[in-house]
Amino acid sequence: MDISTQNTDTDDTPPPTAPAAPPPVSAEQKRAARGGTRPGDRIFLGLSRGSGIFLLVIMAAIAVFLTYRASLAISKDDANFLTTFEWNTSLVPPKFGIAVLAFGTVVSSVIAMVIAVPIAVAIALFITHYAPRRLSGPVAYVIDLLAAVPSIVYGLWGALVLVPHMDGLFGWLNDYLGWTGVFSWEKGAPRSMLTVGVLLAVMILPVITNVSREVFRQVPQMHEEAALALGATRWEVIRMSVLPFGRSGVISASMLGLGRALGETMAVATVLSPDFDIHASLLNPGGGTFAQNIASKFNEATEFGRDALIASGLVLFVITLLVNGAARMIIARRKEYSGANA
Repeated sequence: MDISTQNTDTDDTPPPTAPAAPPPVSAEQKRAARGGTRPGDRIFLGLSRGSGIFLLVIMAAIAVFLTYRASLAISKDDANFLTTFEWNTSLVPPKFGIAVLAFGTVVSSVIAMVIAVPIAVAIALFITHYAPRRLSGPVAYVIDLLAAVPSIVYGLWGALVLVPHMDGLFGWLNDYLGWTGVFSWEKGAPRSMLTVGVLLAVMILPVITNVSREVFRQVPQMHEEAALALGATRWEVIRMSVLPFGRSGVISASMLGLGRALGETMAVATVLSPDFDIHASLLNPGGGTFAQNIASKFNEATEFGRDALIASGLVLFVITLLVNGAARMIIARRKEYSGANA
């Protein structure tokens, strides 16, 4: 017999097997394949979409109202609304402007942010990565309580406690930094923009701390363990893993605190000695903010005077929108570097 024929007859190749049965398909997978959703999902989607649209409608309505009432006042203003250092709506013709208010609002908010943000981030890191559990809980609880204190209480504390104790700080700044002109002091009452900035920093500190703390708690444990495995110290772990991951959250927390600082009313009105002049020194009394000016002049204002105050409120509204938009742009640009997608 031929050898090739024998090899073919004695081949040990196993017979082909039948294909495995496909796994069972659940009802949810069938519904997803058909593009369908549950009734509850459709209801939730409709409510969410409707809420977003309703919010946009409210914002548009506020903008239209402010713009209309502001246009009535600005059209009768005999001075430049953006550069005038005066607010007198009872004159004929009236003269009013927002130069002092815009300067005071921005300067006091910047001072508050410079003081509050580093301290808030440090407290959040201490609570989440340094403090023992028996200490971190009470500290976080106290900070939560501080975030709920009404602004008028902060204002009373600022007027009765903070202002009388600012003389020492103002004197030290005048002695060592008075040559700059920004920190020169003429020995007046310390009801100045720096005092307002310190008070606003105390007010926004709990807000920024709470949000930053929750962001730092969301850092993936694997990131920190990997850094420790490579021999990193605790500070290097925070610098390389925690802070990059929480950068966007810290920026969001800072913008939330900045929003409160920009619109704070009663606390600023209680502490500040307002006038319509821009002072080169942050220690001398005077200045003003949008919210403080509206609160102090609204009751005694005529109908035209209220339109003028609404015009200043429109500027504050625009500033707030610009700040929030800038924050969103910063977060969008830094999101890919935050480590959240790793």
